[in-house]
Amino acid sequence: MKILVIGQGGREHTLVWKIAQSPLVEKIYCAPGNAGIAQIAEPISIGDDFAELADWAESINIDLTVVGPENPLAAGIVDVFGERGLKAFGPNKQAARLEGSKDFAKQLMVKNNIPTASYHTFVDADEAIGYIKTNKTSVFVKADGLAAGKGVIPGRTIDEAIQAVKTILVDKAFGDAGNSVVIEEELIGEEASFTVLVDGAHCLPFVSSQDHKMSHDGDTGKNTGGMGAYSPAPVMMSELHDYVMERVVYPTVNGMANIGCSFKGVLYVGLMITDAGPKVLEFNCRFGDPEAQVLLPRLKSDLVPLLMACIDGTLDQHADVDWHTESAACVVMASGGYPNPYQTGKIITGLTDAESIDGVTVFHAGTKQDGENVVTAGGRVLGVTALADDLKSAIEQAYHGVSAIHFDDAHWRTDIGYRALSRI
Repeated sequence: MKILVIGQGGREHTLVWKIAQSPLVEKIYCAPGNAGIAQIAEPISIGDDFAELADWAESINIDLTVVGPENPLAAGIVDVFGERGLKAFGPNKQAARLEGSKDFAKQLMVKNNIPTASYHTFVDADEAIGYIKTNKTSVFVKADGLAAGKGVIPGRTIDEAIQAVKTILVDKAFGDAGNSVVIEEELIGEEASFTVLVDGAHCLPFVSSQDHKMSHDGDTGKNTGGMGAYSPAPVMMSELHDYVMERVVYPTVNGMANIGCSFKGVLYVGLMITDAGPKVLEFNCRFGDPEAQVLLPRLKSDLVPLLMACIDGTLDQHADVDWHTESAACVVMASGGYPNPYQTGKIITGLTDAESIDGVTVFHAGTKQDGENVVTAGGRVLGVTALADDLKSAIEQAYHGVSAIHFDDAHWRTDIGYRALSRI
């Protein structure tokens, strides 16, 4: 098989790395890729023109296209490829609204009795501010559209919430993604990520994981695309797993089918485990990043047949998926200043040293090749991932890998997995 992967981040490097292990695969291409991906797959520099990408895929007989990021999914890349008879993994444009519009997702949840936070949606800043002043409770203010994981702002005081509304609706910090805002009650508890493959009707759950969204230790600082992750997440006990499948996953998949939006691809459920049970914070329509960096290394089975089964509607024939028993941890090394403005072009050293450490794999995110050097080219630069017999050891090995790598102004959290370690 010839496979094309769309994207250039750590999730896409992990996908390419895992797909390359399949005996079914002859050649992998990636558009556009990064410095790490280029060691495994041939980079394609076509850009964001879906028709041109489809023309190229047709010309060399690509058997499967795997779409990594949310933006091309929301923009309809799967529809464009499908019209050409090309197999593309991921939801179509209509189904991708589940991530592309928080208001759409909230309406679906309410209609299908899926547990989530109470909310209100606003397009007018004055009306939103009036609601905040009347409501007087701790909230989160969310840009309705796609904002690279950064469009969620806590409003734990009235002033914070009002400023968040102004940032999104008035200052347009997230562009058109902030043409409307969802204001929802703050949920108290522990977050967990629940990842499921879906073929429109059947669902195949992955092992549990947990992300670290905030930029600094102790879950302080600003919201980011993710500063680290680990798997398994001890908070997701077996009874919670069953509850989420029964009360969240299948009602979501069936609810989408009932409105003519059959969902195929990755359904990522961001959960808050509250005293009243799990509640949905958000849906994503693709693998999480950096959750993919801990989930895919733990997957023992071949990923490619699972992706094809999602497209073909035969996922029920792949119920026996094998997982490595080891735990996984990923520490994201970011550019200094991220998620605020940061500099790029910093030379990265120690990559080979890090990967010589037992169990460590370094997934590139914001990197590019500059002559003989690999340099920084984004906010989140690397995902240093380790597999080990237990979670504590995996975390230690990941940080051992981090210590071997250097680039100027590198920043990382030092407490990845702290919630899980407190449960051990």
